[in-house]
Amino acid sequence: MHLDATLIAQIIVFLLLAWFTKKFVWPPITKALDERATKIADGLAAADRAKTELASANRKVEEELARSHHESAGRLADAERRAQAVIEEARKKAEEVAANIVAQAKSEADQQAVKAREQLRDQVAALAVKGAEAILHREINPQVHADLLNRLKAEL
Repeated sequence: MHLDATLIAQIIVFLLLAWFTKKFVWPPITKALDERATKIADGLAAADRAKTELASANRKVEEELARSHHESAGRLADAERRAQAVIEEARKKAEEVAANIVAQAKSEADQQAVKAREQLRDQVAALAVKGAEAILHREINPQVHADLLNRLKAEL
């Protein structure tokens, strides 16, 4: 065989192999590579979307936390104001009740003082009448009168 024939045969075999590879082998490989590239691109796009969604979700969570913190602070302030109002109202009611109790106690004390004075007047009057009776029933004697007056003083 000639070197030229071998070289031509090798060129023909190489061209047949190149044609066969281009026709039957290369399309599935390029298709697989294209599919893989598409999947990678889709995965990267999905990762970017997920990253932006995560950032958006984090921002929303922080906004929600700030809003709920603000609301809870407002509610706490409202509760404190209500508690102060209730305390103030209870203090006023307690003062009113105390004032009523003191007024009733003063009224009762005044009534008892008036009643005690009336009883004392009645007793003094009764003692004066008794003393006058005793003085009038006995004979007139300065010593006896002095003794009677001393006993009256002791009874008063």
